[in-house]
Amino acid sequence: MRRRYSLTFYLAGATVARAGDEMSGPALMLAGFALAGSTADASALLAGITISAAVGGPVLGVLLDRAARPGRLLAGALALYAVGLGAVLLGLGRVPFAVTITIAVVTGLTGPALSGGWTAQLPRVVDGDRLPRANAFDAMTFGVASLAGPALAGGVAQAVGARTAVVVALMLIALALPAAWALPGRPGRPGRVRRAATLAAGLRVVAGRPALARATLASVLSCVAQGMLMACVPLLGERVLGGAGRGAVLLACAAGSALVANAVLARFPRAVAPAAVIRAGALVQAAALALAAWGQPVVLVAAALLAGLGEGPQLAALFAIRHREAPEHLRAQVFTTGASVKLTGFALGAALAGPLATRSLPTTLASAACVAALAAFPCRGGLRAVPPAGAL
Repeated sequence: MRRRYSLTFYLAGATVARAGDEMSGPALMLAGFALAGSTADASALLAGITISAAVGGPVLGVLLDRAARPGRLLAGALALYAVGLGAVLLGLGRVPFAVTITIAVVTGLTGPALSGGWTAQLPRVVDGDRLPRANAFDAMTFGVASLAGPALAGGVAQAVGARTAVVVALMLIALALPAAWALPGRPGRPGRVRRAATLAAGLRVVAGRPALARATLASVLSCVAQGMLMACVPLLGERVLGGAGRGAVLLACAAGSALVANAVLARFPRAVAPAAVIRAGALVQAAALALAAWGQPVVLVAAALLAGLGEGPQLAALFAIRHREAPEHLRAQVFTTGASVKLTGFALGAALAGPLATRSLPTTLASAACVAALAAFPCRGGLRAVPPAGAL
């Protein structure tokens, strides 16, 4: 099965699914902002579709680890996410906002399928010796998606409206269904275990392995800062760049530099210890957010480019640590649990920053810079722990 399923097919499916995911956030933000005229309401909509990942991620991971054909379950989760986006879109402006938020929360339960759920299947697609390079390529799909998604969201919203941007996002996710459905299965069925015990075992792995726990905590803090930045994007576009939709250009700039950084990392996947990369990435993102607080167009673009240089390699390093530390029978749960807590951190950052950004953009960005700087400290104990050549 592995011979018939190529890495290219895996990467193509991951890219379009994640592009749709990356597009959906800004598109929903712009749609909410256009209808309500409020950054707080727009950030609440984004928070709603991401915060429920805290519940959905671990449960989805259990199901994927127990499934003989996890790709089919993954495809079902992607389909539910796309349908949920359509329901949120139909509800905007037609039903009470609280109902729309509720739909967004339910939709977000399957959100980790687009990130951790997909990446957890990578070892079934490539051989162990090829995994480090494939891991860097997988991280690059996030860079490509983060580049294309916000750019498409902003461009489509400016040209034909934010509602159409949401439709394009869900169509991209739907395009990934064949690649997810055909993912290789595992030989034989996993042993029967109680769901509660499996959930507890996966969480114990994340919390109990020091390198994985430090990397997870650092990634969550970084995502809180990134969520705070996302909440500022419409106002930054409106006040600094001349239009709310233009704020998505900043996300595209960050994604472009992240993609370049990960392309370099793919050539030298074992050059630097992952813990060191995570810590350096957090500090670079903190510097970028502090720079963005100045609020000048050229400086703002430079800050976005700098943020991507920190964010891209940090993600690849996080994946490397997860692949190294996760037991095979709990791999999907480790990845989806990690994705869920990251998405929850992002949602909390967006929710907290929305009201604050309305009062003071510089204060919000400076606060985000402080949170990003804190993310460097959990990994300080792992700087000397360079893994052996085959560990990644």
